[in-house]
Amino acid sequence: MSVPAACILGCAGPALTPRERHFFARTQPWGFILFARNVEDPQQLAALTAEMRDAVGRDAPVLVDQEGGRVQRLGRPHWRTWRPPLDQMARARDLEAAARSMFLRYRLIAQELLACGIDTDCAPMADIARPETHAFLRNRCFGEDVASVVTGARAAAEGLLAGGVLPVLKHIPGHGRAKLDSHLELPVVETPVETLRGVDFAPFQALADLPMAMTAHLRYTQFDPVHPATLSSALIRLIRDEIGFDGLLMSDDISMQALDGSVATRSAAAMQAGCDVVLHCNGDLEEMAAVVESVGELGDAAAHRAVSALARRLAPAPIDIPAMEEELRDLLDGDVYG
Repeated sequence: MSVPAACILGCAGPALTPRERHFFARTQPWGFILFARNVEDPQQLAALTAEMRDAVGRDAPVLVDQEGGRVQRLGRPHWRTWRPPLDQMARARDLEAAARSMFLRYRLIAQELLACGIDTDCAPMADIARPETHAFLRNRCFGEDVASVVTGARAAAEGLLAGGVLPVLKHIPGHGRAKLDSHLELPVVETPVETLRGVDFAPFQALADLPMAMTAHLRYTQFDPVHPATLSSALIRLIRDEIGFDGLLMSDDISMQALDGSVATRSAAAMQAGCDVVLHCNGDLEEMAAVVESVGELGDAAAHRAVSALARRLAPAPIDIPAMEEELRDLLDGDVYG
């Protein structure tokens, strides 16, 4: 079997076109990612994930952003919708109850995802919410301090893993100080190094054992005055050596407008900086071809990390869903879903 390409790619609609299927079979992306444009109902979604894996001839990971709240690609009427994480954490009576409620929430999310063939969730976020955090991110955070964020994110990750779904820690090394939406422009963080190390980076250090992580499209001027973290060898070294993350490191969406240059240039720069895998999300076939050509095959170290990450996909134990939902209602005074 050929070595996969060092990328995660999407598709345009709810089923693969013949052209997409041929492209994926030829280029062998390491994994796939889904968005609302790809989702109609559970039966259709299960067929699409099976078709993706069949196209590459292996059990490739299939990712989705299913945080709950503002960011969830699967929604009503077929899937539960949730309050933003920041709201749910605040509604719990104490940190212990918040952690348990997050474990249950993400265990139920995992149950829904796995039933449709999705085995990787781009959650949890370990970014710390601040008064100035841009609205696109703020209520997706688990809290405004290190302890709350670590507690909520750890519980979320454990809920996903217990349900057979891999978590993706994001946005490493920290996105909470962003005053701009990185989908549209590049946020710049000029915070002193000591503060970043003591606050922003701390949750990621506490969660560095998770199997996968996603970079932040932010420029941290104290570490690299030119490049955003995704494209910065200095920041990737910090993620590996100081934060201690040794799992599979993927870029955030390489087509976001925070980054300059062509998709091909960005992809090559992310790989050169030290990312293991480049994520491309919009499903544009021409752009995906440029990404594949720029990233090449998984390197030896990245391939090892990929194997280690996928080895943590475990068959989940059966659960009592009504009992879990009842416990959630008790923990959150009945105010569970969004």
